[in-house]
Amino acid sequence: MSGTYLGMPAFPEAAKKSVGDRTLRANLRHATRTIRDRRAEAVTELADWAQLREAGARIKEHTLRRLDHYLVQLEQAVTDAGGTVHWAADADEANRIVTGLVRATGETEVVKVKSMATQEIGLNEALEAEGITAYETDLAELIVQLGQDRPSHILVPAIHRNRSEIRDIFAGQMGRWGRPAPEGLTDEPADLAEAARLHLREKFLRAKVGISGANFMVAETGTLVVVESEGNGRMCLTLPETLVSVVGIEKVVPTWQDLEVFLQTLPRSSTAERMNPYTSTWTGTTDADGPKTFHLVLLDNGRTDTLADTVGRQALRCIRCSACLNVCPVYERAGGHAYGSVYPGPIGAILNPQLHGTGSEVDASLPYASSLCGACYDVCPVAIDIPEVLVHLRERVAGTGKGHRAERAAINAAGWVLDHPAALTAALRAASLTRKLHPKRLPGPGRAWTDSRDLPEVPAESFRDWWKKNNPGGAAAPAVPPSANPGSPEEGPR
Repeated sequence: MSGTYLGMPAFPEAAKKSVGDRTLRANLRHATRTIRDRRAEAVTELADWAQLREAGARIKEHTLRRLDHYLVQLEQAVTDAGGTVHWAADADEANRIVTGLVRATGETEVVKVKSMATQEIGLNEALEAEGITAYETDLAELIVQLGQDRPSHILVPAIHRNRSEIRDIFAGQMGRWGRPAPEGLTDEPADLAEAARLHLREKFLRAKVGISGANFMVAETGTLVVVESEGNGRMCLTLPETLVSVVGIEKVVPTWQDLEVFLQTLPRSSTAERMNPYTSTWTGTTDADGPKTFHLVLLDNGRTDTLADTVGRQALRCIRCSACLNVCPVYERAGGHAYGSVYPGPIGAILNPQLHGTGSEVDASLPYASSLCGACYDVCPVAIDIPEVLVHLRERVAGTGKGHRAERAAINAAGWVLDHPAALTAALRAASLTRKLHPKRLPGPGRAWTDSRDLPEVPAESFRDWWKKNNPGGAAAPAVPPSANPGSPEEGPR
């Protein structure tokens, strides 16, 4: 399984449709601006934020370089604590493992705490094919499931819905999945939360099997960690008799001391909170409390291939805070569904093409779903240089994609001209002489580039000709204007 939603168009086509949805744009604009403003305020409270950011990046990079060692250490620690570890090379294998474990219990229902890894592999659909119903218990995931929708944000999967839409979904769909919504349900947040609480409580009390992901795994003790804001996750992790956790192999950290760094940066970057409301940790099993059986499914699904890319592997540092989505001008206008996968926004634009490859039209289009403004890098708590990886992936797509033949031919031709000064001079003069005949839009394959921008006008005189005319002594044109030199007095203070 690729992890890309089947039937989704490439990003430009999907984005064009979503940009025209005024309700969607209003919902996204309000939510993302509110979250990022609060985050900015929360981050400024820490004088050592820059040092924490650097520490997080170093810890993640060190762990990725020695991932084989820490995964083996993790497996041993989980096993010693009474758990069972399974290794899944891809989505199909992970789904077979999980469905087999659920079938072995004889149960036909499971409760789930929010897990992007299980969404990535399509676990709910795999369970449904085996006659097993999975109930989402995170409030936003519940909204998405009841509305037969898809998540559009890492932190707030239902960010594209407003309160009125959520009320209609609860009133119309809750009865099909369990306890109906109360009569006369309003769109007040407290009333919506109470309706969800009543609906989910019967499922928590009845379920014998829980399925989770994890934000982190501590190698030295075999401990898994889930951070959430509602408490539903803790119910899902403690009440069932059997717990199955599906976690990407990159989520491991070496020690508890390393975990301490991320428990400071993740809440502030995601929900703008000083401390996460619910931080649940579990290590194996115990007879005194919690699930009696614990299974950990370690998921690869393209991560090893990503690790082999020295530029692209920094995407595996991601701690899923969603800060990059909230500052991205492209995401704010296009929404998460346009990315065609469970991982939207800037991080999705670099993660999806690496996990899935660029064979599909959707994945090949994602590296171009950015203005390269760099805001995503500025807010990333583990310093992932997303613009650098985007350009790196664009090179890969342009070098292999069939739709980029004309682009490659144009680049090759430009390279030859720039390498031959006489040809360049002739080309510049020809462009100046014919400038009144130039179109405003490019024809053929280049048409998409000029759908939203005009071609720049060619000046009547090239810079080379202007320089020769104004410098009769024949001095060469400067490579860099004086004001661009860092030490130039003309530049003024920086």
